[in-house]
Amino acid sequence: MGPDVPLLNDYKQEFFLKRFPQTVLGGPRFKLGYCAPPYIYVNQIILFLMPWVLGGVGTLLYQLGIMKDYYTAALSGGLMFVTALLLQMTNLYAKQRTMTVERIQIQNTLTDEDEFEFSSCVGSETVKFIIPGKKYIINTVFHSLLAGLLCGLGTWYLLPNRITLLYSNIGGTVTIFVFGWVTICIGEYSLIINTATETATFQALDTYEITALMRPFYIFVFIAVDLAHRFAVNTPILEQTNQILHIIFLFLPFLWAMGILPPLDALFLWGMEQLLEFGLGGSPVSSNTKLLVMFLISAGTAIASYFIPSTLGVILFMTGFGFILSLNLSEIGFAFKHTMISHLASSKSKNMHRGLRIQSGWREFIFYLTVLTFALIEASLLHQFAAFSSFSKASPQAIASYILIILLVIMWILREIQRVYLFGVFRNPFYPKDVRTVTVFMEKQRRLMKVGVVRRILLTLVSPFAMIAFLSLDHSLQNLHSVSVCIGFTRIFRMVWQNTENALLDIVVVSIAQMLVFNPDLWWNRRLDTGIRLLLVGILRDRLLQFVSKLQFAIAILLTSWTEKKQRRKSTATLITLNVVFFPILLTFVAMSALLSSPLLPLFTLPVFLIGFPRPIRSWPGPVGATACVCSDTVYYQQMVPSLAVALQSALAAGSLGLSLPGSHYLCRFQDRLMWILVLEKGFTYCDVNIKGLELQETSCHAAEAHRVDEIFEMAFEHQERTKILSPNHHFGHILTPCTVLPVRLYSDARNVLSGIIDSHENLKHLKDDFIKVLVWMLVQYCYKKSKTWESPGNADKNKKGSFPENQHSNAVERSRPLREEDSFSVYTIEDWTDDSDVFDLEPSGRMKDRKEPGQVGTTPKVHLSVPGSVETQSQDVPREMSPEDKLYRAVVLGLPAVDKGKQQEVLPQVEFSCSYSELLSIPEEWRTAPVPTSKVNEMKQRFPEEWYYFILSQLDFFHLKEKPSNLLEDLMKDKALKDLYIHGVLSCCFGLFGLDNTVPAPSHVFRAYTGGIPWSVGLDWLTSKPELFRLALKAFRYTFKLMVDKASLTPLESFKELVNCLEEYENDWYIGLVSDLEWQQAVLQEKPYLFSLGHDPNMGIYTGRVLTLQELLVQVGKLNDEAVRGQWANLSWELLYATNDDEERYSIQAHPVLLRNLTVQAADPPLGYPVYSSELLHLPLF
Repeated sequence: MGPDVPLLNDYKQEFFLKRFPQTVLGGPRFKLGYCAPPYIYVNQIILFLMPWVLGGVGTLLYQLGIMKDYYTAALSGGLMFVTALLLQMTNLYAKQRTMTVERIQIQNTLTDEDEFEFSSCVGSETVKFIIPGKKYIINTVFHSLLAGLLCGLGTWYLLPNRITLLYSNIGGTVTIFVFGWVTICIGEYSLIINTATETATFQALDTYEITALMRPFYIFVFIAVDLAHRFAVNTPILEQTNQILHIIFLFLPFLWAMGILPPLDALFLWGMEQLLEFGLGGSPVSSNTKLLVMFLISAGTAIASYFIPSTLGVILFMTGFGFILSLNLSEIGFAFKHTMISHLASSKSKNMHRGLRIQSGWREFIFYLTVLTFALIEASLLHQFAAFSSFSKASPQAIASYILIILLVIMWILREIQRVYLFGVFRNPFYPKDVRTVTVFMEKQRRLMKVGVVRRILLTLVSPFAMIAFLSLDHSLQNLHSVSVCIGFTRIFRMVWQNTENALLDIVVVSIAQMLVFNPDLWWNRRLDTGIRLLLVGILRDRLLQFVSKLQFAIAILLTSWTEKKQRRKSTATLITLNVVFFPILLTFVAMSALLSSPLLPLFTLPVFLIGFPRPIRSWPGPVGATACVCSDTVYYQQMVPSLAVALQSALAAGSLGLSLPGSHYLCRFQDRLMWILVLEKGFTYCDVNIKGLELQETSCHAAEAHRVDEIFEMAFEHQERTKILSPNHHFGHILTPCTVLPVRLYSDARNVLSGIIDSHENLKHLKDDFIKVLVWMLVQYCYKKSKTWESPGNADKNKKGSFPENQHSNAVERSRPLREEDSFSVYTIEDWTDDSDVFDLEPSGRMKDRKEPGQVGTTPKVHLSVPGSVETQSQDVPREMSPEDKLYRAVVLGLPAVDKGKQQEVLPQVEFSCSYSELLSIPEEWRTAPVPTSKVNEMKQRFPEEWYYFILSQLDFFHLKEKPSNLLEDLMKDKALKDLYIHGVLSCCFGLFGLDNTVPAPSHVFRAYTGGIPWSVGLDWLTSKPELFRLALKAFRYTFKLMVDKASLTPLESFKELVNCLEEYENDWYIGLVSDLEWQQAVLQEKPYLFSLGHDPNMGIYTGRVLTLQELLVQVGKLNDEAVRGQWANLSWELLYATNDDEERYSIQAHPVLLRNLTVQAADPPLGYPVYSSELLHLPLF
């Protein structure tokens, strides 16, 4: 697609132009797309201005001195409540009048697209169009009550006298009064008349009608500040805030229309997340429920610390709860639960598989308990004996500061030298060069692994205790019952464990500031204690990093919109010029989005930047890993994710992935697989992540971006021998920065063209002979394994002259079973209609009726044939007790030739084995009924590989037999009857797959036989009626084909022993079949070492072989620009949920090699994205 593909197609443009004015005004629909009567527009205008009219009545009464302000508010609110309730009742009445019609019509959920037929000004259709009504009765009452409250308080908020007292300006009063009431009318209309679709949409569905509450909520927030100012005495800050908010109040419709203010669900989740992280020292979490629980517990901890009467108790309380809350309590609870179950269980065998998990749980518990004990001892001792001196260059706290500065520098160096690029800019001279194989990498990585271990110890044990020492020595803790101390120190005592690296950086910054600024009269030292300083520094650090990341993202979009030719649109030059001219405004937008911790939204991913609404760091509302677009490629990610998680665990603990925080995104690449990793939560010695797998069937856009990813990783890891020390990163500015490679156990995918092998006449000529050998081996193995399931094989000694009596009975029943299947009839197994039979005979002649097959048991039902086309009638001689199953055998069988009456039905003769144990290896009798001529049987006897057959028998051990003669194998080899059975079984399979001719099969026939798509034939029809035999034959043919490929590409087999070893390897270590087979996916999940599949490209006319090999290989990992991902996801959410731009060829989904736009869209949660795999929440221990 070209760069000038439409941002919105014609239909969506028209739809957007109708929806956006409705959003701006709060719900009125003035642009319908079809002709509507004038009263439709007049009615909407009247309803829109109704709150202003009712509020104006109260305002007028107040201004005339008739009523006081609060009575005025009550009057306006009461009138609005009654009006809102009447409007909702009107809608219910209109629905009842047209209930019958509504049952017939199917209403479209997109009401913007419905075309109504209006009959009158107050007709039912008019009412339903203007006032759609509420889904729930409770919302009808609740929203009406809120509408009255909003109108009453709004009247009080916009009283002219009140506004004049704030600004002392008549012009300002009039402006605020007029436009303020416009804001209230917009909120009222959205609440009670018709809720507009918001540009700020977090949930795809508004199940409980929460969207209608969004605009009134923000109006109530502004009114609440005004009420606080009214009832507070002498609070200048409240007065200034109220003045500012009255002005911002006029711009609320603009903020709503631009989608800057978040919907209520996103607002509360974002607010709790921000307070938990920056106010209480916690971490963003992976689920809404856990967020609420952790927020309440953390807030309760901070409140409880306020009431502790002693400083030592405050220190111990904050240290203990800070450590406990930084742990993954849900995972610890899970381990504790299984530990208790193991102690309560009575059987030891039930707990054997849980031993490792229980041991790990106890080990973690002891470790945590030890660390907590030492932390409490250290904090109490230092605070008790050395915490009363103020900060100076020689004080104990200053000494702790020096230690922390040294630790920060060491840990920063140890982290950076483990990455391939220093700061993402210069190549790391210590990183292994030309990394291609696991063995070479692990050999070169040993030194860096030691560095990682040292850093892990410093991060996990040394740094937290050093920071606790610094905090315990702070003199601010002497101030009991101080809100600032409780908030600031509760936060930092938890952050020491929850986010050690950032806490260390914050404390070092505060320490350096204290060392440089000793003036006690300075605001920093006089007004703020250490806890609040750390809180401010933490917020400033986070917002500054966000600002830099967002600015880098914005500049990348600006530059690539021109430098990337495929992104250069006609409007690009104009947009770049506007961004340059208004660059201060762009910086303001970036700064505002960083301040709000909201994504910077590039509209349609063009250099047109908006401030997205704040939302949780994980960007999506649903539970982690709940949905994915599952397909046949999903199994490859399911197989590799456990191993990848283990590798990630080591890399995150060592620091080779850089500073990983909640909200960090990583991209992994191996061959055609792309894994997207999102860090959701992090704490003391744990990290929770979600791993997504992107599609393997590459589209053109996917392939273009994947190719750029490969280029970046190859430049970083595979071409280092040609680069200089500290050479620059040629892809600096790309949203992907390579970090390291991880050894992961997964499948490598090799595809080869089989030209010269499958079409070789010499190879095909030996194919049938090899197939016979493989089939003989497979049949013997099948019968041998089946013999192990027999309960009493020793009974063979009691039946020297024949087979087992029990087996005679079971074989007879099995022999009769194929006769019951419509598709398994043959001329040798069916009783036929003859010329002398009476057409209307209900039963065959007595001679035929009395004849029984040798060995047949009792009343085994037979199939009797009437004249083709005749009607079956029931004979009175048939017993009433005949089962429905037996009646089924009396069905008419069509299409069989008539034979002479004198020709008796050919019956399988009773097999007489010379060795009584031959019955153990006997082929099932129904497998001997193939309709093959005697001449072909004799021919097969000539071709049958007797030496190979004897060799296979000699390899059998029969260990499962308790008593067996010493010459058992010799007797089996001498048993000619047993060999004849195998000859007939092999011939039956060859007849089904190849037919009766001896021609060399063509490559196309080989391919069809491999895939099981052979054209129909009599032999194939018989073979497919024996599912187990057909499965063995198909499996043998696939093994034969793989054997042919191996012999042609590797070395031929020189002995029977090598051939047996090869077949056993196929059986144990390989799955040979088709990619589309269910067994293929099961083999991948079971981690079969090798898989082989045959394919055909009809366009090029070539046959290909695909081999998957399970081995430990290197997966390349890079860190993505977090804000670039959040910004593109914010645009995706706006574009699909609001603009409904779901065009598969839209501009914002086209390939962008720098922003990885297509891959980023894929990695979004469904239904907006389409990853083929999304893992559940993965808990990674980091110690």
